Amino acid sequence: MAEHASSETASVVLTDLNKLMPDLEALYKDVHAHPELSMQETRTASLAANKLRKAGFEVTTGVGKTGVVGLLRNGEGPTVMLRADMDALPIAENTGLDYASKVTGKDAEGSTVPVGHMCGHDVHVAWLVGAATLLSQKRDAWKGTLMAVFQPGEETAQGAQAMIDDGLLQRFPTPDVVLGQHVMVGPAGSVAGSAGPITSAADSLQIRLFGRGAHGSMPQASIDPVVMAASVVLRLQTIVSREVAANDAAVVTVGVLQAGTKENVIPDDAVIKLNVRTFDEGVRKHVLAAIERIVNAEAEASGAPRKPEITPLDRYPLNVNDETASNRIAAAFRGYFSPDRVKYTGPAPASEDFGCFGTAWQAPSVFWFVGGNDPKVYAEAKAAGRLNELPVNHSPQFAPVLHPTLETGVEALVVGALAWLGANTK
Repeated sequence: MAEHASSETASVVLTDLNKLMPDLEALYKDVHAHPELSMQETRTASLAANKLRKAGFEVTTGVGKTGVVGLLRNGEGPTVMLRADMDALPIAENTGLDYASKVTGKDAEGSTVPVGHMCGHDVHVAWLVGAATLLSQKRDAWKGTLMAVFQPGEETAQGAQAMIDDGLLQRFPTPDVVLGQHVMVGPAGSVAGSAGPITSAADSLQIRLFGRGAHGSMPQASIDPVVMAASVVLRLQTIVSREVAANDAAVVTVGVLQAGTKENVIPDDAVIKLNVRTFDEGVRKHVLAAIERIVNAEAEASGAPRKPEITPLDRYPLNVNDETASNRIAAAFRGYFSPDRVKYTGPAPASEDFGCFGTAWQAPSVFWFVGGNDPKVYAEAKAAGRLNELPVNHSPQFAPVLHPTLETGVEALVVGALAWLGANTK
């Protein structure tokens, strides 16, 4: 009965969704065309803050540098936090959209880089603005406090912790539940999730290997860091294939290998940057230890003049969905969406700092995915065994279809929030 009542309440709150869509589409296109790098999201944050103020929220800006927190107090009841991330990536967009980004920016090292919303955070901003607006317009349908959080710096694993370090827990009410979602490859109109681990832990490392430079015609006078680095890259591939059990999961990806500036000069050093994804802390510790062991062993085997430098770059925690809260969300989704739109998905190897909020507050959190592909295109690719050819998040071609992706994300946030805030729920 509670599930049915929650569905009816959601339908009431979402009555004017279609009327709101032109504004949300315009907001999405605006944010998409004006992307901002991590911890630089001043324009996007201002847009979000203004939308929240217009909807009647108490708004605090500059939380964790560029974060925005909006509170809508609506009587006695639970507090529900809804989160959207705002930052873009240093990627040149290649979607062909008429509102495609042509923006460049300065990264943390001061280099000029292209900037594009190639992960979907522009969609996330529009979703949360839409849900916050509709819930504000129908305050007679629910009770409690809605907390809308627009987070900076997800792509660099800085933003959630920056907001926490800036007094998030002390300055705002403790939520009864923390909810978030992400657009991903999948049929638009669908939502997918599960209890337990939902996104992986991630560790990024930089490895600097030291050799001895020489003329390319006299390799005997060198200790070649290029050969050393090549050996390391190949040997790292054996960690997953030979050291991680088949019923466990891990990914080790080398994304950067840099050495030298000229073809006939053997350089003094080489740099490797790599990324590790795991779903179990024991596996994580083993993989990281194996990386260190292999890197040091290859350097010693090469006669390197000094030990390699291994520097952590960033770390994302394992994101675990609370079982009780996840079941409540799933029931609410099944009550509102048609059965074919609610799907089960296991843990994704992508990573998120969303889990930092629930951990810090010691509150249950739930994170789920919303499909962003044209359903016909997705079905055809699946039937042909070509799903891997669809542009994924972080691809220069990543471009979720606007409809029904925008509508579905707003619906999911509203339905999720009302699973706690709606009438006849406890």
